[in-house]
Formats: sequence, C-alpha cells, structure tokens
Amino acid sequence: MFSRFRTPGSRNQSSTELRLIAQDAALEVRAALLQAFRSEMKIDYKVDLHDLVTVHDQQTEVKLREFLLSHVPDSTFMGEEGGKTGEGPVHWYVDPIDGTSNFASGLAFWCVSIGAVFEGEIVAGVVYDPVANNMFSADLGGAYLNGKPMRSKAAAEETRATLITGYPVARDFRLDGRQQSLEDFGELANTFSTLRRPGSAALSICHIAAGWSDAAAGFGVNPWDVTASILILEKAGGSYKPLTLGKVAAGSPNFMCPGYVALGHGANYPTLMRVANRISERRDKVAMTA
Repeated sequence: MFSRFRTPGSRNQSSTELRLIAQDAALEVRAALLQAFRSEMKIDYKVDLHDLVTVHDQQTEVKLREFLLSHVPDSTFMGEEGGKTGEGPVHWYVDPIDGTSNFASGLAFWCVSIGAVFEGEIVAGVVYDPVANNMFSADLGGAYLNGKPMRSKAAAEETRATLITGYPVARDFRLDGRQQSLEDFGELANTFSTLRRPGSAALSICHIAAGWSDAAAGFGVNPWDVTASILILEKAGGSYKPLTLGKVAAGSPNFMCPGYVALGHGANYPTLMRVANRISERRDKVAMTA
C-alpha cells in the first residue's frame, strides 16, 4: 500500500483505503462508548483537575490500536493515553475520546479522532461523533459527512459569525497572565456575534468543515486532537492556520503545532487573527528568553 503513495495515479486510492479502515475502527468502538456514556464511571486526573481521563479512554485506545495495527500492520500508532507503538511508515494519531470532560459529565459533545500521516503529510482523517452518529471523514480526494461530499461555508464578516474557542482556561492564565487573557477573550467576545466553548477541538473543527459554525481557535492542542480534523476541514474548503506558541519550531507540520485558527470557506476575520497571532507571538518571545 505505502509504495503507491509515491505513484500519482494511486495515491488517492491508498488514501481512501486508510480512510475506510479508520471509519471501521471508529465504528468498532461505538457500542461500548455509548453504553458507558452517562453511566457511573471512575474519573482520574493527569496534570491537574482540569485534565480528566477515564478507564473508557484507555480501553478504547487499546481497541483502536489493535484494530488499526491488525489492518495496517506496517504502521505506527500514536495514542493520547498509551503513546507510541510500532515503527511503520503510516503514523496513526488517535484520540480515543476527544472531549473527555464532556463524556464524563454527560454532555453530548465528544468524539473519536483518527488521523493517518505518511511522510509528514496527512493522508486520511476520521472524526466520529457516536451520539449524533455523524461520521466526518476525508482522504486526498475530498471530505465527507456520512459518506456524502461535504463543503464548508462561513459568514463573511466576523461580526456576524460564531466562534468556537476554549480560551482562556487555567493554563492560559498561567502562561499569559489573567488580565491579558481576559482582555484577549473580551476582544473576541465583543467582536463575534456568538462565542461558544463546547470542549472538543476535533469535533469543533469538523463543525466548521460542515458549515455549522464559522471559526474555531485553540491554544493547547496535541497532534491526536487535530490531525484528522485538519484534513477534513481543508478538503471541505476551509483553512487551518497553525500557531507555534513557543513550543515548536517555525515551519513545523501543522498537526504538530499546539495552536490553531480554523476558518470556514469565505471567512475573513481580522480580529481573530490579530488576537491569535498576538497570543502566539507573546509565547514565542517568552520561549526565546527562557
């Protein structure tokens, strides 16, 4: 399969094969996740009380790893919970439950995110919302919602647009200072028609890709959060602007960058870009002097 990625006539076919495998993997864990959702569950914490994890995150990642490596043995699995497994040329970036806090508290905004990268290029992506039964996916040939072609659209002006962002959280207060964070947030809240913070980067970006919202911004994501949704958004006609935030070198692959602005097709949002770039430049300067 992998040698065909280097052949122009068969790249799309190989990409589609990976997309279909990822879709099957996501469907494989749907029943167990829905059974666990809104049930009593044990909650643990990683870094602090804002960073939840459940046994279902861990169990789902194991199932996804086994499925993907059995169907594409010569690949590498990069999971949020268990880290790296394998050494193959296709790299799977997987978040078993993106939006764990929502999942644990019974809020129906969480998803399974599976992205495939080959030689630094995202070649397939699946973001599956089990509750709504919405399968967002993309390969090199296009983006799809439940198997049908999907196109993004957005309000042309930010004053009429809906912005999804989780900024600021406690981590942002530590990094940017409480007053500066709230000033940045205030500028966004005052500019956009509507501002929401639903709690899953992958699913939020896919809502932009579907034309259900206009823009999203994040300032603390990991590759398994956004790899799949980046391809879905771009193939749907939207755009993805990575932000280094002082964490990675300039020119790093977009899925490796910890910050982003996601825009629907037709969006022109100067305030959002100014605020996002200001946050990233501020953190870049701190990193250079550290």
